[in-house]
Amino acid sequence: MSFREVTGHYERHPYPHYPLLASVRRYDTYAMNLTALWGRFNGELLPEQEGKILLSGCGAFAPYPMALANPRAEITGVDLARRNLQRARLHCLLHRRFNVDLLQGDFLDPSVTPGPYHFIEAFGVLHHLDDPAAGMRALEQRLLPGGILRVMVYGRYARQEAESVRRAMRLLKVQDLAAVKRMLKKAAPGSRLRSYVDAAWEAKNDSGLADLFLHPNVTTYRIDEFMELVGQSGLQPLLFTHLDALADPQQEISRLRELDRRRETRANIICYLGKACKGAAGPSAGTRLMLNPALREAVSLWNFAAPVPIDRLGHDNPALRWSVRRFLRRFVKPVAEAALSSAERQQAEDYVRKLFLVRLREEGGSCQSR
Repeated sequence: MSFREVTGHYERHPYPHYPLLASVRRYDTYAMNLTALWGRFNGELLPEQEGKILLSGCGAFAPYPMALANPRAEITGVDLARRNLQRARLHCLLHRRFNVDLLQGDFLDPSVTPGPYHFIEAFGVLHHLDDPAAGMRALEQRLLPGGILRVMVYGRYARQEAESVRRAMRLLKVQDLAAVKRMLKKAAPGSRLRSYVDAAWEAKNDSGLADLFLHPNVTTYRIDEFMELVGQSGLQPLLFTHLDALADPQQEISRLRELDRRRETRANIICYLGKACKGAAGPSAGTRLMLNPALREAVSLWNFAAPVPIDRLGHDNPALRWSVRRFLRRFVKPVAEAALSSAERQQAEDYVRKLFLVRLREEGGSCQSR
């Protein structure tokens, strides 16, 4: 399998495909905000303007929401396919996001992505490489100490139906989207193929259909295989964020291992991994709490709605009703945890888990780029 085949696939089928005017609400990007993530996993403040972010295999859309989440960070998006980058550039320009540098090339090449970075996104990328372990190690080498890598790889049993169809189409030498559509049109209502396609959100457009069934290189993972991949890089799991994930990484690994044993795993694996992170700050008299910067507009006095941020950590979020917004507004600037009542600390703890609030150590100060 060569980069040429993968590049050709995405030149023919830029992915993902969203309407150019499709907009993202900033509060829905809260789990991409680097200041909040750095505080969550290092317990210290990384000023927004100091962040350096890499989107590896950025695709046709991701640079726009990442730039929305981090409007003052320095963002680099890299992709093999020129058409993916063209589409990503249009999304950014139409939504006035100008802090993204988009490059065509191999993100494993240090001349393209020299780093170092505070945060790297590799969402749906490693499982398309010939050597995912080498890809993971290369990304780890580009992270600063305390740096964070967000990864999504296909789960073995979550992807089982799609992989069965994809392998069958390769055996039948089905190589173009028109042939795929003809096969789907002939599939009987209620058949295994028809039922899967009707339920799969990726199959709602041509780009998604091609990614499901025509991609030339796909690897799927059980949790133990994924953790072996992580172990080869020296990174540590910080938080799993797929559907129903447990807050403690080791407990989530055990849960997934049991689901894999029964072949009942239904989610792809999504995980934040860390490089020598300092760890979350625990509640104490000396800690401070700060609002996730991506939520500032959502909790503003001038926002009269009750927005519900899209779940990004594996569990539903509450509506930001007036009383919630009033509470969260107190933390636009860091507030000493000792100044809160017992009831307020309990309420704040729930929002820390949801990443709406970030806990900072008193001695943490501002983290300088190293």
